Parts: sequence; structure tokens; C-alpha cells
Amino acid sequence: MPWRGAEEPGAFPTLGYEVADWIEDVCVIPDGDRIGEPFVLTNEQLWFLLCYYRIDPATGAFTYGRGGQLVRPQKWGKGPISAAIVLAEGNGPVLFDGWDADGDPVGRPWSTPWIQIAAQSEDQTDNVWRSLQPMAELGAIAADLDTGLTRINLPGRGVIEPVTSSSTSRLGQKISFSLQDETHSWLRHTGGQMLADAQRRNLAGMGGRFLETTNAWDPAERSVAQTTNEHPVGVYVDYPQPPAGSVRNKRERRKVMRFTYGDSLKERGGWVDLDRIDLEVQALLEQGDAPQAERFFMNRCDAGASAAFDPVRWRALQAKLGTGPKAGGLIVCGVDGARFDDAIASVATEVESGYQWPVGIWERPEHAGDDYEHPLEAVDQAMVELFDLYDVWRTYVDPQWIEHLLERWQGRWTVKRVLPWYTNRPRQVGYAMRNYRAAITAGDVSHNGDPVFARHIEHARRKRLNVRDEDGRWLWTIQKQRADSPLKIDAAMAGMVSWEARGDCIAAGSPRTRRRSKRLRTF
Repeated sequence: MPWRGAEEPGAFPTLGYEVADWIEDVCVIPDGDRIGEPFVLTNEQLWFLLCYYRIDPATGAFTYGRGGQLVRPQKWGKGPISAAIVLAEGNGPVLFDGWDADGDPVGRPWSTPWIQIAAQSEDQTDNVWRSLQPMAELGAIAADLDTGLTRINLPGRGVIEPVTSSSTSRLGQKISFSLQDETHSWLRHTGGQMLADAQRRNLAGMGGRFLETTNAWDPAERSVAQTTNEHPVGVYVDYPQPPAGSVRNKRERRKVMRFTYGDSLKERGGWVDLDRIDLEVQALLEQGDAPQAERFFMNRCDAGASAAFDPVRWRALQAKLGTGPKAGGLIVCGVDGARFDDAIASVATEVESGYQWPVGIWERPEHAGDDYEHPLEAVDQAMVELFDLYDVWRTYVDPQWIEHLLERWQGRWTVKRVLPWYTNRPRQVGYAMRNYRAAITAGDVSHNGDPVFARHIEHARRKRLNVRDEDGRWLWTIQKQRADSPLKIDAAMAGMVSWEARGDCIAAGSPRTRRRSKRLRTF
């Protein structure tokens, strides 16, 4: 018979209750003073199961056909609950098998489950394995399992195994379930995105699903966790947004942490000691790393302490479609030169509004050969089109590797309109970077939402210069996350140079800006 229908507002059919009963009957607490006692789900954990295993009443398919994402703070208990779900996926009623006589969904196990616990490194897979192994060996299904240090054999020739981004030989397997742990640290340049994509393709072929468990992520890193959260097609996202409150105010941050830790707190019958967590937060604050405290303990996404610019703020500054200078409008331009490995970027800025857009960003293709060079003729043509369309007051160029282009542009548009602007001058670049960051924070900058430009802004990290300002504070420039990082930042540098040109244009009071100011005073 079909689903019986909602007996109360908001009710929906789910295998979650049946899975929850299986977990509490079979699984045990894997460590601590209560090791071996029955694993009892908290209300938050139960609610996650209900939503994760929600069923479409018309088709019997999972409402969230690809999987789920669980975002919680450090020590909330993501490891034990995910280990319990892994065991349920290995031998529990996790597949829809029709409706019972009362109109409730019935579940059945996979016939041959193949489960992978995935992480960036073996140390990370241990986070779950340390809960999974004792939970299996001490639980009610221990006799049915063959547990080892790196593998658990299941009834029906099923298997549970750990896998990392380096285990490329195991990425083509037809898996039924994947636990993807700590996806806030799964980054493209470390192979994390490739691992996630490969597993999800394999799951699709088997009709399987994944579960991501993660702390709040650093939005400057563009992790798998962030990508999933921003594009949750077919994914149940469980990420309760923390309330307002300053991490530096003890009363306010404890209010936030009481929300984020929920019923895992000792004061609510759980295991988390809020006083001990708060000591860790205080230590991070004294180290000057408030963003880490925000992410790991207050469950808030925040740019890392070393991020040059706030990527969330940058995305919020995207202008409406159709915004931008009209033909003939007064603009300036900044160019960060490169020829082989680093990107070459040209960014324009409308003087009146502060609106920025990339004239062009040329990155080295992923599989380019040793003889690759950027298409400098295309770079030149883009600048020609810019000068033809707009009134370009000045273009500032950091000419490293493109000195011949600088000379060509000066010959074409004069040395008064195209000037070298060297980014290796510590004091000048330090103040310019500070001004650009302040403009972004204040909202004086807007932009066209170009995704490559945004990535370069997000990838930029601070590099302290050996120069102080008049108040004794260290100045800084930007650098990549590491010297050999493939994550480019050149458009961020070009954006800063362009912004500096805008400031000089306003300070110089060019005829166009003077006329505009006079009209404004008249009105």
C-alpha cells in the first residue's frame, strides 16, 4: 500500500526511524568512560537521520538522491555518528523496500555493500576508523564481521575500506556509500576535488550516496565542503546558522557555542565540556587567530587569518547586471605582467563608481608544455579594444616579463597614459594593498562577478613586508599559499594596481573628474 500520509504537520516518510533503531540496537559507544555501552542518538543526530533517509512518497526514491552534508563544530561527535551510519550502510535497512501494512516505509540492506571512508590523508581517515573499529568489534554484529586495521569484511562479500586522494588505483570502483570526512580541508590543488568527483561518479553508477562531515570552512580556500554547500543539488545540508555574537566577548561567544554544540553539551546530557572548549578559544584569540576559533568552535565560515581579502565580502560586492561604464566613460587600468607560469591579468576600474572588471586574465593551461607562453598578442588586442571603447586616463603596468608590451603601449598611447608601476617597492605596495583592502571592506569597490577574478582575490595571502607605517604597524603585500601553488593571485594584484590608478586620477583632478564634480555641486 502507499504511504499513509502525514498524521501531523510537516511529517514525511523516511527510513530514518528504522535506521535509528538499528543503530541503537547494534552500535556501542566506541571510546571514553562509557565504552561498550549502547549508542544512543541525540535529538540532533536523529533529526539528521530522518532527513538524510527521507523518501519521496510517490516514487520511493530518496528525496536527497546524491547524499548529505553535516556541518558541526569540533568535538560535536561527527566521528561516532558517521561511523554508526557506515555500519548501517554495511548491514542495516538503508534501501527502500516498499510500504508495510500501516503505510510506513520498509528498508532492506545492500546485498553487496562497498563502502569507502575517504579523506585527504591516512591520519584523517583514522578520525572515523578509530570510532568505527571498536563500534564494530564491541557491538551486536561483531560475530558477522571480520575487522582489521585497514579493512572490515561484511556479510555477503561486502567491504568497508579507507581511501585517500593518493589511492588513485581505487577511485574507479563501484561503491555503494562513501563517507567523505573533513571536507573543509579537501582542496583542488591537494587532490581533494578530484577525489570527491571520482567517488561521486562511482556512486552514481551504483545508485549509492555520500555523506560529508565537516567543520565550517575557510571561504578563501574553495574547499569541497564549500562547493557542496553552495551547489547542493540532491544533497541534504544540515548546517544550522549560528546566531550573532562576538568571538571576543565571552558571554556572547558562549551563547553562540551553546547553540552550535546543541545537545552534545554535558549540561544537556552530552559529552562536550563548554568550559574546556572556551579555554581553547581563548588560546586562539591570544595567538591572534580569531578566524580559526570562529570556524572550529563557533561553526562559522570565516577567511583564514592569513587571507588578504574577505572573499564573502567580495562576492557581496557584485554589481547588478548592466552596471558598468558606458562607452567613452572615464576609466583606469592595472596590469600585472607575466609570461610563462604566473597568470597575466589586466583589470579596469571606472573612476566615478569604483566598478572593476577584468579586461582579461590569462592562466597557464593545466597540461601546457614546457614551451608555453601566454598569448601576448591577445593581451595586446584586449588593451587596444579597451582604449578604443573608453577614455583611459592611465594604465599602470607591473612590467615583469612584458617589458616589450609596456614599450609598445607607451609608443601607442604615450608615456603619460601608460606608466610602469613596480610591485617590488615595499612601502608603496604596502600602502596600496591596505587601501585596496579598506575599499573592499567599506564597499567602495564593486565588480562584475567574474569567477576567475574572484578566485584570485580568494587565493591571495598576506606576506608581511619589512616596513612599518607611521603608527608602527607592519605593512604587507600578497603572495600565493605557497611558492609552488597552482592557485593564482595575479588578478588581485592587478585589481590593487588599478585601484591605485583610480586614486591618483581623483587626486590629480583630471578635467573629466573636475567637470563631473562641478555638475554635482550645481545640483
